[in-house]
Amino acid sequence: MHAPSVVIVGAGFGGIAAAIELRAHGIRDVSILDAAPGLGGTWLHNTYPGAACDVPSHLYSFSFAQRTGWSRLCSPQPEILAYLQEVATRFGVADLVETGTRVTAADRPRADGPWTLTTEDGRTRTADVLIVATGQLNTPVVPSLPGVDSFAGHAFHSARWDHDHDLRGRRVAVIGTGASAVQFVPAIAPGTGHLTVFQRSGNWFLPRRNRRFPAWWRAAIRRVPGLQRLRRRFVTEYCESLTLMIRHPSTWGRIGRLYATVFMRMQLRDPEVRRRAWPDYTFGCKRILFSSHWLPALQRPNVSLETERISEIVPEGVRTADGRVHEADTIIWGTGFATTDFMFPMEITGPGGRSLRAEWADGAHAYLGMTVPGFPSLFVLYGPNTNTSGGSIVRYLEHQARYVREALQEAARRGSSGVEVRAEVERSYDEATQARFAGTAWLRCDSWYRDDSGRIVTNWPGYMRDYEARTARVEPADYVFHGSPQR
Repeated sequence: MHAPSVVIVGAGFGGIAAAIELRAHGIRDVSILDAAPGLGGTWLHNTYPGAACDVPSHLYSFSFAQRTGWSRLCSPQPEILAYLQEVATRFGVADLVETGTRVTAADRPRADGPWTLTTEDGRTRTADVLIVATGQLNTPVVPSLPGVDSFAGHAFHSARWDHDHDLRGRRVAVIGTGASAVQFVPAIAPGTGHLTVFQRSGNWFLPRRNRRFPAWWRAAIRRVPGLQRLRRRFVTEYCESLTLMIRHPSTWGRIGRLYATVFMRMQLRDPEVRRRAWPDYTFGCKRILFSSHWLPALQRPNVSLETERISEIVPEGVRTADGRVHEADTIIWGTGFATTDFMFPMEITGPGGRSLRAEWADGAHAYLGMTVPGFPSLFVLYGPNTNTSGGSIVRYLEHQARYVREALQEAARRGSSGVEVRAEVERSYDEATQARFAGTAWLRCDSWYRDDSGRIVTNWPGYMRDYEARTARVEPADYVFHGSPQR
């Protein structure tokens, strides 16, 4: 049984999980390529003030590498990055990472392989299997507003924070009010001269007081048998309850909305800020955010919440549709990521010159979020319809890594040089997945979960346990095994 050679693109949680899983089961020829200067993915790049996970760390971590020493409910970025680096080192995959290597293209002219990868410096390499683990939150987006290059001050994206730029006493404009801004605005607001937050739509919030765990709790987690496992199970069920609310907006969703409403009204004492900050869409349609500090920050005397549409960027700052110019020394783009672009602009080409970009022109799709017909031995981690609205993507990535490993083992058992999902299997799966969104909150507004056509291409429509069940085993009948007598 021949073990394949594997190249993984991306050294975040997904890439590290895949490398550990493959190496642990005898697939030794594994390398990881990443454009960044180190491993860590999202948690290497996002170093903005206040950066932390919004999923409790007991769940936002590998089941096979549980850590009892988390400092808080939701750990800050340096702690998560250190955890991932420690896990990669402990399981012997840190040395597999080749940093500073951006893959620009991957081509597989024949169904029976191999893949040829081209990097930005013009070098090429081949592998039997390509695993793309670049995720959904890897490419920062700056909106193409008129005059965006005319600003006379300093501007940067929150995912590429400029720590050399001192914000103290400055007039700062924050454009965007998503999950990143919700964390960094309360952290920077006290030190700025004036902070103007530009919001397109408000968010639904649930409380999160992310204090340090007391010493007695940390000691109990370390010493009481089963307490860590019980804690992880409790967090899992809490997260699944959020999905329950999103899936049933007219029943369970009303309970979530009531809880959020009471919490937000208690925090929003200023009636004008309350009016501006209040969301105008169904609870759960967009990402539910957790913060006990964002709404109070908006009511600080040196903070303004602006809901007028931005018409252009001018040298002095930001002009809104009512004609006012909001003067600023610094613009921070809290405008998120190209979530529906996945691995692009990397060009991926299968047999017969088939382009993945063209294949996904009407919306990204993949069987179980991982495999696409016409692209043998290509696997995508954190791919289409595998984002979670209420759970931990790390848990999904573990299931995906195991599934990919089993698929490769099945191909090796058959003496196959390429494994490809059958088109009818993928098509039926995609239709069923899209149908599961019917009646849910996800369809009740526009959000970053959708592509330009309105199709939801990022999110999984069910629970974490549903995805675990769907990926529990590889069904060989779902696949074509190229170059094998046992197709």
